[in-house]
Amino acid sequence: MTYIPNPARGTRGMVTAPNALAAQSAMAVLREDGNAVEAMIAAAASIAVVYPHMNSIGGDGFWLIAKPGEAPMGLEACGAAAGAATREAYRAQGLERIPFRGGMAANTVAGTLSGWEAAHAWSNAKLGGRMPLSRLLEDAIGYARDGIAVTRSQSRCVASRRDELGGISGFADTFLPGGAAPAVGERFRQPRLAATLEQLARAGIQDFYAGDLARSMARDLAAAGSPVALADLEAHAAVWKTPLSMAHSSGMLYNMPPPTQGLVSLLILGQLDRLFDAKGMDPLGASYVHACVEATKQAFRIRDERITDPAWMADDPQSWLQPEALDAMAARISPDRVASWGQGAGPGDTVWMGAIDGDGVAVSFIQSIYHEFGSGVVLAESGVNWQNRGCSFSLDADALKPLNPLMPGRKPFHTLNPALARLSDGRTMVYGNMGGDGQPQSQSAVFSRIVQFGMNPQAAIDAPRWLLGRTWGQTSDSLKVESRFPAETVAELRGLGHEVDLVGDYDEVMGHAGAILRHADGSFEGASDPRSDGAAVGW
Repeated sequence: MTYIPNPARGTRGMVTAPNALAAQSAMAVLREDGNAVEAMIAAAASIAVVYPHMNSIGGDGFWLIAKPGEAPMGLEACGAAAGAATREAYRAQGLERIPFRGGMAANTVAGTLSGWEAAHAWSNAKLGGRMPLSRLLEDAIGYARDGIAVTRSQSRCVASRRDELGGISGFADTFLPGGAAPAVGERFRQPRLAATLEQLARAGIQDFYAGDLARSMARDLAAAGSPVALADLEAHAAVWKTPLSMAHSSGMLYNMPPPTQGLVSLLILGQLDRLFDAKGMDPLGASYVHACVEATKQAFRIRDERITDPAWMADDPQSWLQPEALDAMAARISPDRVASWGQGAGPGDTVWMGAIDGDGVAVSFIQSIYHEFGSGVVLAESGVNWQNRGCSFSLDADALKPLNPLMPGRKPFHTLNPALARLSDGRTMVYGNMGGDGQPQSQSAVFSRIVQFGMNPQAAIDAPRWLLGRTWGQTSDSLKVESRFPAETVAELRGLGHEVDLVGDYDEVMGHAGAILRHADGSFEGASDPRSDGAAVGW
């Protein structure tokens, strides 16, 4: 008998996260009569502590929130380039590109906490939320102060990046206790971060941007060689956005607009909707994977030529999601040959989490520091690990050539994109994935396997996946295929012209996916990724 993984089930709420402790933090809030937004803030705080190689309060975040009967809302909590972050300043130091690590890589404001603050205020005003910030940060404070058991993912990541990051300001003192990568199961404490979270619980999140904590961080950023100054922190605020939306044969799909690659995820699914044949396609077959990969190439081409800070975009990204535009893209895909493409956007390191409460309020959330440990800079007083999202900017001297030139106040391109769907049969789904180029591809696999092939969420996520391009820890642009795919699928893909590299059975290069389905009767199914340390928890 073929083994089919079971999803988590519930009737009063569901959360999923790539670390089980974060999922438990969210579920505890739901069980105390909190809502999905409050639960997600608790999960976001906990996972910033318990999965420190993947995200930090020194990074960015994006939210999709859907309240039944109302249009979904997007919340953009990403920081812009510092006022002193000019191409001229970098080139004066002999740099031809922005470094990936160190103070000069830490050139954008960390926005994720502003998103927690805005979401919390919205929850109080629109959902009758009552939980104080102190309660929502409670677990995270305890994990930072008392310690966590190191996961295999963290231990391996620290060990693999030790030589690269060991000399970066504050990294070794924080992540190399005793001078070595912590062993799996070893207790890992972050007392400075605990004190910072306690201060935020007392003083409020604005302290991060315009208070004592902001002044402390500005001093330490300057000492580390970062251009981010107090004035940059004070000028930052999260922004509510209208999500991109796309009509699909199964319902309405939503994702975040630029500067994210949410458009890419929708473009892939829009093309697949026109190519999909549930009777003729096998979810592990070459024709299905080929269609997904070729749709990805076309979506990546638009991404690489058009997506940037929306303040500098002439095009309306919603126009690419019109039926006639998607028809034309799908028509260009050949079933028996591969199209050429450029290269991936680069590695990424992220967490995606989802929550839906008993009232049907759904949250799809993503939080990131970009590369593993971001810039590698850990601020001396606060213990905050700062992101390196701004290393994706270009230093090209001709500002008209690069799509994302470094400019003060400009927002960088983001691979981050949380997804949400309202299906015609009354179901609501939140889903997502971490990992650079892999995010939209895993979204396409998870969505189509659940919605179009009829797989349960856990089976869909457990099934072998593929990845064209780059993700965290990888820089090659080949088509990576998990070795659990049938041998004939791999052979057929190579026969079609794909440059296929086999990776592990459950390879972390594929990222950490998750999904929650709320059925029309109010029951839930949820899933977390066996490639992660996560859990889906139902109530």
